[in-house]
Amino acid sequence: MKEIFMKEALKEARKAYNKDEVPVGAVIVKDNKIIARAHNIKETKHDTTCHAEILAIKKASKKLEAWRLEDCEMYVTLEPCSMCAGALIQSRMKKVYIGTMDYKTGACGSVLNLLQDYTFNHKVECETGILKEECEEILQKFFKELRLRKK
Repeated sequence: MKEIFMKEALKEARKAYNKDEVPVGAVIVKDNKIIARAHNIKETKHDTTCHAEILAIKKASKKLEAWRLEDCEMYVTLEPCSMCAGALIQSRMKKVYIGTMDYKTGACGSVLNLLQDYTFNHKVECETGILKEECEEILQKFFKELRLRKK
């Protein structure tokens, strides 16, 4: 099941890629059903907070009419940043599945680990490396093309 849901997150990442956005996608699952999906639209909306994770949390909260997402799991193609890791904690997300790690700004185990290393009132379980190669590939392709365009 993990790979199936991460493939859905990758579909969202491709949507971001096609919009010239950093290709990150996220889906939120409850009772083995996707209840929310989103991708980065930070450039499109000119809004720093429009990360896939934040948008998916907002959609899931609206659908469930609750801010607590205790019985939900997120699948995200790239390790969440500190803003998104904070949102995972605040939303009481049960678990996050990560495709690939972000060794520059990741906050779920690479640069720092907000999900586990601090005494917050909620701990989010975390599993990494789900479809790692596919998640890395789309990001590498995007940034390679971006560098070529800038030359």
